[in-house]
Amino acid sequence: MGLVMHNGPSYTELLFGCWHAGLTALPINAKLHSREFSYILEHSDCRACFVSKTLESAVTTAAATCENMVEIITCPSKAYDRVLNTNPDTLVNTEPNSSAWLFYTSGTTGRPKGALLSHHNLMTMALCYFADVDRIDPGDALVHAAPMSHGSGIYLIPHVMAGAMQVIPESHGFNADEALRLLARYPGSAMFAAPTMVRRLTDASAADELDTRCLKTIVYGGGPMYLADLDDAHRVLGYKLVQVYGQGESPMTITALSKWHHRNTDHPAYRQRLASVGIAQSAMTVRVATADGDYLPAGEVGEVLTCGDAVMQGYWRDPDTTQRTLAGGWLHTGDLGSLDNDGFLTLSDRAKDMIISGGSNIYPREVEEVLLNHPGIAEVSVVGAHDPEWGERVTAFVVGTGNPPSVEELDALCLNHIARFKRPREYRFVDALPKNNYGKVLKTVLREQLEQAPTTGV
Repeated sequence: MGLVMHNGPSYTELLFGCWHAGLTALPINAKLHSREFSYILEHSDCRACFVSKTLESAVTTAAATCENMVEIITCPSKAYDRVLNTNPDTLVNTEPNSSAWLFYTSGTTGRPKGALLSHHNLMTMALCYFADVDRIDPGDALVHAAPMSHGSGIYLIPHVMAGAMQVIPESHGFNADEALRLLARYPGSAMFAAPTMVRRLTDASAADELDTRCLKTIVYGGGPMYLADLDDAHRVLGYKLVQVYGQGESPMTITALSKWHHRNTDHPAYRQRLASVGIAQSAMTVRVATADGDYLPAGEVGEVLTCGDAVMQGYWRDPDTTQRTLAGGWLHTGDLGSLDNDGFLTLSDRAKDMIISGGSNIYPREVEEVLLNHPGIAEVSVVGAHDPEWGERVTAFVVGTGNPPSVEELDALCLNHIARFKRPREYRFVDALPKNNYGKVLKTVLREQLEQAPTTGV
């Protein structure tokens, strides 16, 4: 059952209604392009979809070619009211390993992959929250300023288990001033946020000198958090932050850096630990390995591997990729990092070339493949440039043909094929791309060029 929705109370109703009926939930990022909606709905074999009113047209168009789609219901609507007010069916007795959540991640090939999570996976995530992230008391509140199709919706589960309130901002999204007012209103309030959101909360709170006594916890993740931003957040918001590292394949559950670690300022390795993503969560094991799968000692950089009961069952309708990704019983994250002697994991690169902008994952190849459709482009390479507001900004290095395209043409091309947040914010037209002896583009050199000559955007 598809959920293409902005944050709202109906999201919670539908999510638990879906599981009550023994169905698999398919939360879809509401910011995606209609073409992306179409692919996910078709690939997932989705038969019914609930959509927010403002997304009705885009989803209806996207589903027009999906032979499997039976019904699309808008929320709110009379059709939704009829569903909501129907006498409930008997609760379906689902097995722990039956599918519960199908989460589509961005794909390095330009096509998203559906990570299939079981009820046991989600229960493990919830128990890890209690063990490694925070205690939840009845009457606490979770403020859903981040999309409920991702981390905020995942964390809805342990908060419902504990009897906490679900608070939906009137904006149905993130506004720093609004979020702070809600965090100040509800005792025991918590929120999941991308690092850029934490930065905005810090700035807004410092400007207004807002009372943060009701604020209990801000869980951040989804991108790098700069030490200077952490220092400011601690000064303004207090030592109320927890960092989690996870992927769609093991949501929110690989490592955690606790509140205690954030406030343990007297520890000799305090700054190094703040720069890490914490230690393995209770149900997980983390290793760092070579490309051949050999485990590496502390301090050496390799691919991050993890295993445990939170790891997905596999990718939907993609056995080959599943076999590669879960080789040897380990989830091969594609992230590079190192462990210290105390088990703290420090990431040196996130999914190699992946760009994380505003908490959203963007794979360069997906953008590159769209841009290469333009006849005026001979070669293109997309990298992330540091951005103080968004974390990273998508930047495209373009080698043109005899008739190079305009920025407006490239923007239009991107907006016709991918979500708006994935399009490049700047295009740099160059004579050639730096390459090694084997012809591989040296993206490290491109990133160095960006650092030497900061971008201004378009």
